[in-house]
Order: sequence, then structure tokens, then C-alpha cells
Amino acid sequence: MSNPSVSVKKRPKHLELWKIRLPVPGIVSILHRVSGAVMFLVLIPLLLTLLDNSLASQESFEDLRFQLGSPLVKLVVLGLAWSFLHHFFAGIRYLLLDLHIGIDLPTTRLWSKAVLVVSGILTLLVAVALW
Repeated sequence: MSNPSVSVKKRPKHLELWKIRLPVPGIVSILHRVSGAVMFLVLIPLLLTLLDNSLASQESFEDLRFQLGSPLVKLVVLGLAWSFLHHFFAGIRYLLLDLHIGIDLPTTRLWSKAVLVVSGILTLLVAVALW
């Protein structure tokens, strides 16, 4: 027998994921995981391959320099730079949260926005340096 004084919320039958609005800390958390995966699966193997190719011979080094001048390659490097920068600053944010620094909601939102802004600005500076 159910208690009539307790209201039961109706749960949705399905979730429309595109209509759910994540808070800024949730977006930073998801981007932190994505950027970590990108760095592990793409950035590290790419950098090791580039280092290996650049050290093979003078000709391979010059060929690599020529390839890095391509706009498409610069765009990929820019994406990888953003991945690194976002992961770095979000990681600092999570370390501070682990130390119980800034765990109240307004500070968490502020730091999440700061991670997005700082990683974006530094990525723009990398873009300026590349072009």
C-alpha cells in the first residue's frame, strides 16, 4: 500500500540527450575526458612518430618541416594544442577540487569558465604563432 502523502515524480520514458543542458562544470568534465583520450590516442603517437622521422636523416627532417607548413597540418596541430591546454588547466582545476579548494558552486562555475577561456586564449596565441 502506498503512502498518499508522498508524491511520486513521473520519470521520463526516454531522454532526449540534445535537449539536456549541462552546466559549465559538466561540459569541462566531458571535454577533459575527450582531450585526455585525444592526447593518448593521437598526440603521443604522432609526436613520437614525428620525432623518429626527424632524427632519421637530414632529408627526412627537411621533408617534415615542409609538411608542417601545410594549412591542414597546422589545423591538426592547433586542435592538438587545444587538447593539451584544456586538459592541463582542467587537470589543475581537478587537483584543487581534490584538495577541497573552491568546491562551492559559484567558485566551481567560475573556475570552469576560466578553464574554457584560458585554454581558448592560449590556443589562439598558438594559432597566431603558427600562421
